[in-house]
Amino acid sequence: MALGGRAVGMNTSVPVVVFSCGFPGLGVHKTIHRGYGGLGVARSLGRLGVPVYLIMEKGLWPVSSSRYWKGTFTWNLSASIDESLSFLSEVRRRVGSRPILLTTTDRAAAFVADNADALEETFLFPRVSPAVLRLLTDKSEMVRIAKANYIPAPETSFPQSKDALVKFLEGARFPIMLKGANPLLPYGTIKEIINDPKDLLEKFDRAVAAGSPNLILQEYIPGGDDAVWMCNGYFDKDSECLATFTGRKLRQWPLHAGVASLAVCEPNETVANWTRCFMKAVGYQGLVGIGYRYDARDGLYKILDVNPRVSGVFRLFVTENGMDIVRVAYLGLTRQEIPPLALSPGRKWMMEEDLLSAFRSATEGKLTFKQWVASLRGVQERLWFARDDAMPFLIWCWRRLANAVLNIVGFRRS
Repeated sequence: MALGGRAVGMNTSVPVVVFSCGFPGLGVHKTIHRGYGGLGVARSLGRLGVPVYLIMEKGLWPVSSSRYWKGTFTWNLSASIDESLSFLSEVRRRVGSRPILLTTTDRAAAFVADNADALEETFLFPRVSPAVLRLLTDKSEMVRIAKANYIPAPETSFPQSKDALVKFLEGARFPIMLKGANPLLPYGTIKEIINDPKDLLEKFDRAVAAGSPNLILQEYIPGGDDAVWMCNGYFDKDSECLATFTGRKLRQWPLHAGVASLAVCEPNETVANWTRCFMKAVGYQGLVGIGYRYDARDGLYKILDVNPRVSGVFRLFVTENGMDIVRVAYLGLTRQEIPPLALSPGRKWMMEEDLLSAFRSATEGKLTFKQWVASLRGVQERLWFARDDAMPFLIWCWRRLANAVLNIVGFRRS
């Protein structure tokens, strides 16, 4: 089974539909990156000869521009449930057979979980109960259930009123991590380091004005970006782990509180074990990406977030024989043999925004030119650029340039 290109002895006839719908109107940064794990799916499975299809909002985006998509469909989940189910049924009819359905956004994952009974006759997918999915995606609930299962987590507060926030501030120590609680509600994707009470109060007031204080406050764990560890896993219908891969961030974008812009594969059995134990305890099945932060104060790896879907950085984790977690899931769902899995320690993956992250680190005096050059050694794959699939990178450049021009025009007008 040659897994670097087209597979030998592997059945690649079962098509895959990547469901990447999220929220419209998130702004250029969020929209460019929404469901960006889907691009990795297109390339990973497409290179094997698997027919891969994409469902995403209307527009010309880097993710939707890959040559490996056999077909693309546009949809918006603001439509009614019946309309969305009818649309997915039509997608299945046009794709043919019974395709695998993979999700790359929280909203798509929630939709599939909520409507699994209606979808399972036409699609093949890991079935996650809506209750379990919401326990994992809602950070306030996730922290509670993690601690109940003896998984270390940062101290977290979930103020529901201005009075509760004021009381919290009486003993608060800054900086504080401010995060969205439920990613399916307004302010659900916010993640910021807050350094003073006034700023926190202002952001809380804006969240309340939007409908509800969908925010959590977490203790700030000291350390650099490289203190953040990641684990990608795949769990079968009995919540038995078929694979876990681990690595850590080297830089993030936006700086200090974002997604991995530069990351490296490294074995970490503690992080892998916490992941296996946690997913088994809650009865999870399917693909998952979990973030942890090492706390040097007590030597614990503390869970930060759980993404019950395809991870955006899953292509960081590629084994010596070319396997990744999506290929593991494909073989598992089609009941094929999974070959031995040996991670490639030292392999690096980079998002092109890392140039911006590195620049900001340099302006803070935390990164020299020599250190930057050294940090890029070992990069074997990039998010947007690939020699055999150039269009996503070109569209990314165009979108970034357009965003920069709009920002300059807006600044001059103000």
